[in-house]
Amino acid sequence: MEFGDEVIAMAGRAVTPGPRDERGVLAARILDVARSQFAEHGWAGTTIRAVARAADVDPALVYHYFDSKERLLDAATAPPQRWLDSVAATWAAPRDELAGRLLRNVMAAWADEEIGPTLRAIVLTAAHEPTTREKLRIVVEHSLIGGSTLGDDAGDRLERSGLIATQLLGFALVRYVWQIDPVASMTEAEVLAAMTPVLQHYIDGDLGV
Repeated sequence: MEFGDEVIAMAGRAVTPGPRDERGVLAARILDVARSQFAEHGWAGTTIRAVARAADVDPALVYHYFDSKERLLDAATAPPQRWLDSVAATWAAPRDELAGRLLRNVMAAWADEEIGPTLRAIVLTAAHEPTTREKLRIVVEHSLIGGSTLGDDAGDRLERSGLIATQLLGFALVRYVWQIDPVASMTEAEVLAAMTPVLQHYIDGDLGV
C-alpha cells in the first residue's frame, strides 16, 4: 500500500480526496510542518489548527488524513523504514570496518532530506513527550543496539552496543541538532579520523568492566 493510501485508509472521512499525487503532496507537507511544530512546541503547544495554518490547508484535511493529533504525532515521528534497514545492514559489516560504517550511516541519515528532519523531530519531541520518548527508546534498543552481534555474551553485547549508541547519539545531537562547532563544521574525513578509534575500542577493545 502506498503512503498516501495508508493515511487515507487510516482516516478517510469528511473531505473528498483530491487526485492521488495531490494527496501525497499534501500529506507530506502536513507531516513536514507537524514535525517542526511538535519539535518546537511539544505535545501541549501543538494544535491541529496551527499545523493546518502553517501547512496552508484546512484543519478538516489534517483530520481527514490523520484522524487525530495522536495519530499525527505518531506519523510525524515514525522512523523511515529505509533508515531502519540501512542501520541493520550496517551492523552486518566486518568488525574492522564497522566503526566507520556506523559513522557514515549517521552522517548520511542526517543529511537525507526525509530521514534527517524525522530524526530531529523524534529527538526533540522525545525530550518532553512520553509517547515519542518511548518510541525513541525502542528504536535505540532494537535498531541502534538490537542489530549488534558484538561481544562474548549477551551482557557484553549490550555494554558495547550501548556505549556505541551514546557516541552516535551524542555526535548527532552536537553536530546536527545543537550545531556546536567545531564538531558541526568538521568534514566527514575529520569525523572519521577522530571518532573511528573511539568506536572501534567499544567494538573490540577491553572495556575494563
